[in-house]
Amino acid sequence: MMHPEQIKQLILAGMHCDHLELDGDGQHFSALIVSAEFVGKNRVQRQQHVNKILKANFDSGELHALSFKTLTPEEWSSQRG
Repeated sequence: MMHPEQIKQLILAGMHCDHLELDGDGQHFSALIVSAEFVGKNRVQRQQHVNKILKANFDSGELHALSFKTLTPEEWSSQRG
């Protein structure tokens, strides 16, 4: 079982994030990931990028479920108003 902070650190080690929120109960997690690395990538490419970072944890079964929203800094800024 993983702690949200562990997952957060794995993501931060794999990519630069302008903002990262992660919450979960040890089994299921949700994240908001804001990164300039998503600029020019579609939704699937963004998800593939994050999944690649966490692949070993998914493959081992240590990480079971993660839903996430991926935004560029510009998208995040416009959503926040």
